[in-house]
Amino acid sequence: MTTTSNPVRTWGPAVAVVALIALVLTALAIFGGNTLPDRTGPPAEELAVEQTTLTPGTITLTVRNTGADPVRVGQVFVNDAYVDFSGGDTAIDRFGTEKLRLDYPWQAEQPYHISILTSTGAVIEHEIDAAVATPQADGGFFALMTLLGTYVGIIPVVLGMLFLPTLRRIGSRGVRVLLAVTVGLLAFLAIDATLEGFELAEEAGGAFGGPALVVLGALLAFLALTALDHRLSGGNAERTGLRLALLIAIGIGLHNLGEGLAIGSAYAVGELALGVTLVVGFAIHNTTEGLAIVSPLTQRRPSLVRLLGLGVIAGAPAILGALIGGMVTNTELSSFLLGIGVGAIAQVIVQLVPAVRDKAGRLLDPATVGGATAGLLAMYLTGLLVTA
Repeated sequence: MTTTSNPVRTWGPAVAVVALIALVLTALAIFGGNTLPDRTGPPAEELAVEQTTLTPGTITLTVRNTGADPVRVGQVFVNDAYVDFSGGDTAIDRFGTEKLRLDYPWQAEQPYHISILTSTGAVIEHEIDAAVATPQADGGFFALMTLLGTYVGIIPVVLGMLFLPTLRRIGSRGVRVLLAVTVGLLAFLAIDATLEGFELAEEAGGAFGGPALVVLGALLAFLALTALDHRLSGGNAERTGLRLALLIAIGIGLHNLGEGLAIGSAYAVGELALGVTLVVGFAIHNTTEGLAIVSPLTQRRPSLVRLLGLGVIAGAPAILGALIGGMVTNTELSSFLLGIGVGAIAQVIVQLVPAVRDKAGRLLDPATVGGATAGLLAMYLTGLLVTA
């Protein structure tokens, strides 16, 4: 005999416990502070410069309080010279932000050392390696970022997909080797994005987690793509070629979002070398991504529209990333988005591994090891051509 569970009886105790926890925490927040002594040392003042905007005669700093205590800005120095500034009239609370507008006739391509002195005498340092006017978010900027994202994202990926007719002529062993090459390509992308994300996170103020943001983004993307895969399959464990290709395209697209972010950020601070070297370097590097997308399609003949759709899914996020990077130079956001790309690629690798096994269930044999090695080396060597 089956019994129907009563929702109230099932969840009632849990709701009661949550309510009790909330009540206790509220009481601690209200009365706990009165029973503890005040801090004996000086205030813990910390500020992180999240964004620097340079316009003629003005340097604007967006600062965030990453410490435990409110911070009031007292004075600002540029290259050891006191400067007039506006903003920061009131104390900045924890996690709060403030814009400091410095009246300073900066010169292009010159380095500047900025010292922010708080009301208690603490000093926060910030470096501008080479001053460059911040691009304005106008029609020309959007057009340039769209063009850059198309050059380094969509076009190379679509070109790499043109290898599909050639790939159809190889046998089952060749398909396994090709999928191993794909795993190597994706593994390198994941490792490279992880290292870049951690490097960016170290530069952040740490208000929202620093390196933990990379891990959080990776885990969220991995879980989200796993849920998407289950949705696409309808619960069927069999992995079709088109489904794998779509997942690879999504994973590469999320990676290219971070890649576009790096391009836009480099352009915003004048560190992007626009020109033939940039375009050709990224084109050669990202062509291998198109090869990875079509590798599961050797046994199918998808329409041209579907193939172009896969190319757009994989390449177009580079445009969005470039736009975000050019307008919002936030290292913590960049770290989080790079982590999302890492998690997405890791999930795709998990999807590909079963297809790499031979009939005996072996994953690593000379052919697949050689293929994965070739994929790693291809991404490494073509990555040397990228200048941004």
